[in-house]
Order: sequence, then C-alpha cells, then structure tokens
Amino acid sequence: MNSKPYNKRKIINDPVYGFITLPYEIIYDLMEHPFFQRLRRIRQLGLTTMVYPGAYHTRFHHALGAMHLVTEALATLKTKGVEISDEEAQGVTIAILLHDIGHGPFSHALENSIVKGTGHETLSLMIMEQLDVQFNGQLRVAISIFKDEYPKRFLHQLISSQLDVDRLDYLTRDSFYTGVNEGVVGVERIIKMLNVKDDQIVVEAKGIYSIEKFLIARHIMYWQVYLHKTVIAAEFLLIKALKRAKQLAEGGVALFCTPMLHKFLYNDFSTHDFIKDPALLKAFSSLDDYDILTSIKVWQEHDDSILSRLCSSLINRKLYKVELQTEPFDSAYLDTVKKTAQMKFAVRNEDMDYFVFSDTIENRIYNKEKAPILLKYKDGSTKEISDTFDLFNVANLTKPVIKHFLCQLK
Repeated sequence: MNSKPYNKRKIINDPVYGFITLPYEIIYDLMEHPFFQRLRRIRQLGLTTMVYPGAYHTRFHHALGAMHLVTEALATLKTKGVEISDEEAQGVTIAILLHDIGHGPFSHALENSIVKGTGHETLSLMIMEQLDVQFNGQLRVAISIFKDEYPKRFLHQLISSQLDVDRLDYLTRDSFYTGVNEGVVGVERIIKMLNVKDDQIVVEAKGIYSIEKFLIARHIMYWQVYLHKTVIAAEFLLIKALKRAKQLAEGGVALFCTPMLHKFLYNDFSTHDFIKDPALLKAFSSLDDYDILTSIKVWQEHDDSILSRLCSSLINRKLYKVELQTEPFDSAYLDTVKKTAQMKFAVRNEDMDYFVFSDTIENRIYNKEKAPILLKYKDGSTKEISDTFDLFNVANLTKPVIKHFLCQLK
C-alpha cells in the first residue's frame, strides 16, 4: 500500500504550453520550498507592465516553462541515441528549475541595487547549495551541471548557451504575455532538431530557418520589449528611488521599510557575507516585489523632497522623459537640459543625477565566440551558423548594438 498522501508528479495547466507534468517527485518538493515559492512574487519583466499591461507573469511561470522544455529536449535527444541516465536527466531538470532562484525583486531591474557586486547567478548557486544540504545531497548532479563542471558538457548547454531552453521559454512566454507576436519562435521544431555531436548541442541543418527566426525574434524582443525606452524610464526611476533611500539610510535618516528590506537598505553586504552567514541568504530569499512596492508607496509622503518626488512619479507613472540615439549626447545640450531641470526643481548640483542623467544600453543578440550555434549536416560535418550562406541576417546580429539615452524627470 502506498503510504504517500498524494502523487507528487503533478500535472499543471500552463497557458503557454498546455498541460505539463512534473517529471520527478523532488521537483514537487523543491517547488513547495519557500525559496522557490518566492518566485511567485517576482515579476519576470520587472516594470515592463508600464508599457505592456499584460506582462505580470513571474519567475515562477518561467521556471516551470523552462523545466517543461528541458524535459522535451531530453526526450528528443534520447530518441536519437544520446545516452542520458535518469540521474543526469533529473539533475539537468533541477538545474533549470532553479536557475533563476537567486533573482531579487523586479528581476534584472534591481540586479545591483539590493546587493551590489553579487549577480543573481551567484545567489542562485548559493541557494542551490543550501538546498542540497536540506535535501541530503540530492542536488549534487544539478549543481555540477549548473556550474558546467559535469563531464557531459552538453547538459550545461541545454540550460545556458546561445540556444538554451531558458531563452526559448522566455521569448515564447514574454511574447505571449506582452502580446508582441514578433517574439514567437518555433519552440517545438527547434527542440525536435536538437542533437549532440562531440559533446556539444547541435541543430540538424534542416532546422536552419527556425534558428534564424529565433535570433531575429530575440533581436525584436530586446528592442521592442526588454530595452523599450519607456521600460528604461520606469526601471531607472525605481533604481534612482532606491539609490536615494540608500543614501538617506546611510545618513541615519529613518525610513519606513518592511523588515527584510530594512536589513539590506541599512547594511552593505558582499558575496563574502552571504558565504559566511547562511541566515543572510534566507533573509534575501524572503525579499520580493511587494517589499519594494510597499515601501515606495509609503515613501511618497517622506520629508525628503527628492525621495518623495521619485516615488510619487513611479507610482503614478510620471516617468522620465527618454531620448534615445546612436551617438553620444552633445555636452552643451546636456548642460542646457540640466540647467532647465535645476531651475524647475530647485535642486543642488550634487543631486542633479536624480533628475537628469545619460547612459548607454548595449545588446548583442548572438555571440559566436561564446558557445556558438552549430548546424549538423547529413554527412556528419558541422558549421557555425553565421558562416552559413543561407542566413543573410545572422552576420548583422553578431555585432553589439550600443544606444545612448538621456533621462529627465518631467
């Protein structure tokens, strides 16, 4: 008689892929853990909802979707004779499920605002190592794959490469929730075209146009969604509000905060602090979008005029006006904009950066020097995709694109 009260290999109805199955019981247990449940409270696309109102999906959604795609990819590879043990399949599934578990509030928007110098990949690994202790060593293979230390290197490429299930899911999912149809990619066909040669993930040559569409969709999504100028305006407004709050906190000014945000606002923690104190990682894993939004709402009424203005502007969507161009802004023009803002807001020179600032954004859709996408032909030979004559667009997508922007508070 089965003593378990329920079957942990659940079926979940995903709006993008339909019914997906949790392939291992440990997946259910990991999902039930508070560290993972926190991902329900972290938006996948930060403040992109300021432009695309439907983009309220979370890191939880994305993790499940990527997990589903990796199970599909593993099944495809096995049918083509690639040897993957059950232990390895479980390991790569766990690795992709937890690959974003170290993201802080609002995902990439606050990547270095809460904990400076410690990216989400580092925090994800730390959390996985802590979970490995709690789960009696059951995550060792997953951690080895995540760190690209496992002997079968192609397993790491499934979760982190130029063509991985992470990218396949976020493009598909972000397109679905934003309504930007240009981001739709042929996920099923791409997965069916995957194979392994010389311990590397390759794509069968007949899938060449699906890969071209994938790269072009990624290009469009970056400039139409992820780096949309209004998204930049909203996210930088949030960054500046937290920067001001941190500045006030360092000066001993009392600020309303949720307990978890207070801990990080009034202290400067490094990667070493997280390694030294496991309780700090637990505290970080209790911090989510709601801590930030709750505090921002209250700070609208703070005595500091800069903090209150920034927070009120964000809550009421009175965002920075953004100018975007391919060349750096003329210094004389920048001075004129700053002088106008200084007169309008009666702000000191040292505080001008909260009201007017310029910066750059950069993106490269495909970097062939880093885990290149390889096409496999019927004779067994391989060719890097940008060297293929059929694809006239890919060569352009390998070049980094840099854009300059100027933000000024209205």
